[in-house]
Amino acid sequence: MTDATNALELVRKLDAATGAFEQWSRLEPADRAPFLEAIASALEEAAPKLVAIADEETSLGETRLRNEMVRTVFQLRLFAEAVTRGEYLGATIDRADPAWPMGPRPDLRRVLEPLGPVVVFSASNFPFAFSVAGGDTASALAAGCPVVVKAHSGHPRLSAATAEVVQRALRSSGAPEGLFDVVFGTEAGRKAIVDPRVKAGAFTGSTEAGRALFDLAGGRPEPIPFFGELGSVNPVFVTEAAAERRGATIVSEFVGSFTLGAGQFCTKPGILLVPASARLVDELPGAVPDTPLTLLNERIRTSYASVLRELRDTAGVRVLVSGDHDGADPSPTVLCTTSADLLRDPETLIREVFGPTALVVEYAEESELLEVAKAIDGQLTASIQGEDDDTVAAELIRLLAAKAGRVLWNQWPTGVSVTYAQQHGGPYPATTAPATTSVGTEAIHRFLRPVAYQGVPQHLLPPALRDANPLGVPQRVS
Repeated sequence: MTDATNALELVRKLDAATGAFEQWSRLEPADRAPFLEAIASALEEAAPKLVAIADEETSLGETRLRNEMVRTVFQLRLFAEAVTRGEYLGATIDRADPAWPMGPRPDLRRVLEPLGPVVVFSASNFPFAFSVAGGDTASALAAGCPVVVKAHSGHPRLSAATAEVVQRALRSSGAPEGLFDVVFGTEAGRKAIVDPRVKAGAFTGSTEAGRALFDLAGGRPEPIPFFGELGSVNPVFVTEAAAERRGATIVSEFVGSFTLGAGQFCTKPGILLVPASARLVDELPGAVPDTPLTLLNERIRTSYASVLRELRDTAGVRVLVSGDHDGADPSPTVLCTTSADLLRDPETLIREVFGPTALVVEYAEESELLEVAKAIDGQLTASIQGEDDDTVAAELIRLLAAKAGRVLWNQWPTGVSVTYAQQHGGPYPATTAPATTSVGTEAIHRFLRPVAYQGVPQHLLPPALRDANPLGVPQRVS
């Protein structure tokens, strides 16, 4: 069933999620792990069927989709491990201290607790890993929050089929009714994010759509946190020494990165800054394939062609590689400008193009890299292709760390490892919540809030804060 969810259905689903929160949030963290494991196992079993549907709806290819399913299952199990260990709770105990330097200190104990029902907005470009059973859903469930997913219009049949697998796994495991559900249609998503029963939202998609939802979430009588991943050009800064010593390799790796997945990754390197003296632009036409690349759907194809034309027709921009972008499957395009032109009009030229297009920026002096680093806005990633003896490297890293969530050295940003130290986020407009990540175990903290208990008797405290520590979770004591 993929018809748009009507108002009565939405109310029923949100009522059920609210009821499920009362039970789910009271489970000890480790007791949520078997449910996450059950979802992971059910997805593994259903993978052949789901991958086939995904390939029909997205044309991403079976190999890519199978790998994405592996990632989806892995991150569910990683969160199962995280809740079992309990480190994420941040259990902190300050025992009463009459000699505390600021005056007598009461007994204070702090722990993280779940927010409530969460609405997750699926992404188009990752139909498994950032969709119905993706990282947002996994981390919210792990935190103790029920999830209502707003399915993406780009893969409705897959969304319905995946939701059925998840619901069956939870039901057979004895999960509370309403713990997980899915809705369809733009209007259902809008109504959900402003519904008072919803306590947080998570989104991956365009800046326009994400900002609209962010404003709705913040404009409620009770504003709620909205964790939106919006847009990023992921600039790559090539130093003079790196261009001289590894120019051909950098060009080849750049082409492979910006065309990966038809340029439809949020971490695609959309801007490459190179020294004009190295003449790397002369190598690009021979390095860029003219192979047609399939985009996700007609809406994305139309938007891609429109944004590409606007960027191509901007003053100071010339075409290095003219890919076909008017057909159904565009071939890669490479545009070129100078750092001087970029700095004159950063708002126009520092622009995400969702598809196989990149902008190469030539600079005359290496100091211009620092000026561009100061001019860019918030990014998911910023990369440096440099050498250890580069005099500009330390300052460039410092500047980029202020603008991006992940800074890379001699690596490429396409590829986001699901691990403990990962940071997939960044200052606006990359995300609406730069202090958080949507990938890795730290993503669970988006759906938690701290509560401090003062002077509460041991038997009335949450178990994670008791002196006996019955859960065996890490505690920071005094």
